[in-house]
Amino acid sequence: MGQIMAVDYGKKRCGIAVTDDMQIIATGLPTVATQDIFEFCTAYFAENKVEEVVVGIPTDLKGNLSEVEQDILEFIRKFQSQFPEIAVHRFDERFTSKMASFFISQSGKNKKKREEKGLIDKVSATLILQNYLEQKQK
Repeated sequence: MGQIMAVDYGKKRCGIAVTDDMQIIATGLPTVATQDIFEFCTAYFAENKVEEVVVGIPTDLKGNLSEVEQDILEFIRKFQSQFPEIAVHRFDERFTSKMASFFISQSGKNKKKREEKGLIDKVSATLILQNYLEQKQK
């Protein structure tokens, strides 16, 4: 069994999270600049067996897709072209940024650390992946 990776795709940076090889626990990886995402994935996949990638679906409370969706679709097209052996799934990422901010605030981090966007993206990717794992087990 290989890992599952989640990508919280953004215009400037991407939050990344992966499971362990048993696909039980989601762990955040360092945030990656969006322009470097394919270089990061190539290096990561060379050292780790990844079976699936989960990419968040950015919707608002009314279910409308955000403007970044077009960029995400382009990312997925390029990803599938470059890594055809890795399955790509979409998963609702509604509320993950808000939940990430809440969890970070509860962690005791100072205000500057809590407002760090890269940390929010990392935690958001972890939440997307953990929610995906829970849904997959049902």
